[in-house]
Amino acid sequence: MFDHVGFIVSDVAAARRLYEAALAPLGLKVIEDQDDAFILAGAENPIPFVYVGGGRPTYWREGARAGASPAHFAFSAPDRAAVDAFHAAGLAAGGRDNGAPGPRGGGYYAAFLLDGDDNNLEAGVREA
Repeated sequence: MFDHVGFIVSDVAAARRLYEAALAPLGLKVIEDQDDAFILAGAENPIPFVYVGGGRPTYWREGARAGASPAHFAFSAPDRAAVDAFHAAGLAAGGRDNGAPGPRGGGYYAAFLLDGDDNNLEAGVREA
């Protein structure tokens, strides 16, 4: 399991609207605001967390920028209703559809959204 993930977006305000809305049904919320960033985590545990920011981290190679290599983040959902809510809330908050909620094979039910930098957000539940 990871401690945290972090990535950069070109429009922090738009990303916050999308991530905050889409990830709320999965139990994640903004736990910290920074100058040009925010951190999302579970309501009961601050780790693992997701950092979303607008600046260029010192560890990025020269010339790296938001959207140059879109990322993929898959979040666990407790049930199909949460996957459906993730997708609906994300679309309403400015996300773009990248796969409507539905079965994906092997007992996996998931949905996909793209943010403004083409990062792919996924919510899924593994069913017995």
